[in-house]
Formats: sequence, structure tokens, C-alpha cells
Amino acid sequence: MSDLPKISSIAIHQFASLQAGPKLIVLGAVHGNEVCGTLAIRRLIREIESGIVHIERGNLTLVPVTNPLAYQLKRRHGDRNLNRNMRVTDAPQDFEDHVANVLCPLLQTQDVLLDLHSFHTPGTPFALIGPRNNAGDLEPVAKAEAEEAMALRLGVGRFVEGWLETYAQGVKDRQARGADASIDYGVGTTETMRRYGGISVTLECGQHEDGAAPQVAYQAILNTLAHLGMVHDAAPAPIGKRETIRLYRVIDRLHPEDRFNRSWRSFETIKKGDLIGLRHDGATLIADRDGWIVFPNPTAQVDQEWFYLAEASDRLSVLSVT
Repeated sequence: MSDLPKISSIAIHQFASLQAGPKLIVLGAVHGNEVCGTLAIRRLIREIESGIVHIERGNLTLVPVTNPLAYQLKRRHGDRNLNRNMRVTDAPQDFEDHVANVLCPLLQTQDVLLDLHSFHTPGTPFALIGPRNNAGDLEPVAKAEAEEAMALRLGVGRFVEGWLETYAQGVKDRQARGADASIDYGVGTTETMRRYGGISVTLECGQHEDGAAPQVAYQAILNTLAHLGMVHDAAPAPIGKRETIRLYRVIDRLHPEDRFNRSWRSFETIKKGDLIGLRHDGATLIADRDGWIVFPNPTAQVDQEWFYLAEASDRLSVLSVT
């Protein structure tokens, strides 16, 4: 790291309309090796500055590279995973703590967040949405319908729920086996935004190197601007063909020699009884029900997420189309 240029700031671009309206923030490269959002945001900045795109209402904040250290290193994180422990701290211990000290107050001033990501293995783009309206302790939400309406207009037809609940159980599992589980229940950008009273969606735009992913990200930004009435373009209709699935379990990698039995794709269907992988001691990992494998990561670090299991959700029928 000593050969890398010193990082002392984060580039934040804001475009304030002369007319009142929503405050939208779009993030790229929260994980440094996920650059589709960076490319899409930089394209949009050029088009706004050249007059191709006009922000007619509200305020648009664009952060092309949210984690510049991870981006510079061309890897998922710098010192740690920014998107698993998002909070303000008076005594920052690592680079991501400093980023969070800038990002959290910024998110608190916004109404809507679109966070652009990509994933390890080939697969179909999808949107991660928050829980239904609830007053629980883990992730209370009061604006689920508005979030669903936004998600339906991003241009993708697959939606995933259950993230924080599943991750929280994963943290408890780590604690039970004595592993480091100090992370604040997987709270990242979107969870922080909801805690501040806003709405937020994570869009997973495709595989990291998929050449189509930046266009997926770019179109999602334009669709969101139109949906919120921030540009003159007609508001997009909600996507018609769609499916919703629910994450219900996360499996950590416990040893460097834990391995999948084959190359899995994210959202590949699995049947109850299917072999998924093997522990280093020969123990087998078997699907406990029909569903999907999500985010399989063959290079996962020990005591980190290796893959998720998901099942069909009935939420598709209640997703808002207004």
C-alpha cells in the first residue's frame, strides 16, 4: 500500500435543481471491485454537464467511488467491508470508519438511495429490497410501498428480500462458534438509509466483468430519476414479469479447504437433498429445501459469507404497482 497515492477525500457530485423536489443519492463502488456503478455514474455526470440530461426538480447527489481505497486496490474492501458496519464513530480505527463518518451524515440529508453493485459469478441482475412495514427492533420500516414502487421501475424483474434478518442469524451463528462477530448485524448503506427514514434499494447489476452491467446501472439511474419526477422523461411503468425470493440462511466458509462440489451460479435452482459443497473434513452441505443458491463465492475468506440459501416468497403479489 505504500506505493499507492494517498487518499484524503471522496469525490461527491451534486446537482441542485432550481425547483424543489426529492433528494436522491446514487452510490458506486461501495465495494472496490464492483465498478459498474462507477462507470454509469461517471457517464451520467458527463451527460448532465454537457446538457444531455437535465435535472428539473430536486437534488441529485452522485458518488462514483464510495470506497476509494478498495477501488484503488481493485478488491472488495480496503481494511474491512464497508457495507457490513456502517456507523459514525468518534475514534475511527480503519479506512472504512473514516468513509462511514462522511457517508452517514450525507445519507441522513437524503430521501432516496440507489446503491449500485455487482456479484462474483454469472447471473441475472436483481434488486435487494427491505422488509415489509414493521415496528420491530432489527429493521423497522414505514415506507415499504414507496421502496417497492421504486424497485419495480429499475428495469429488472428479480427481487430479493430477507437480507438483514438472514445476516443477523449468521452473526449469531458466528458468535456461537467463537468467531469474530462484532459487525453490527450486517448494517450497510441501505439499512442505514432506512434507519434515517428514507427509502433505499441495492441493485446488483450483473457479474463483475459483465460488459452489460454498466448499462443496467445507468438505465436504473435514469428510471429512478423519471420515477421520482426529477427529469422530464415519462415515468417508467412497473416491470410486468417478475419474481421475488427470500433469503433464509447464510453459510460461512469455515476453513480454506472448504469447497463447492461444482461451479455454482448465483440464483441457480437447487432441490432438497442436492449436494452443494464439502467441508475440509469431508462433511457435506446439503440443500434442506427447494430453492436457490445465492452469492456463491468460491474465494470467500474464512468466517465470511460463502453462500446464501433462498426460497420462494409470496411478496410478489403485494409489490406495489402505483
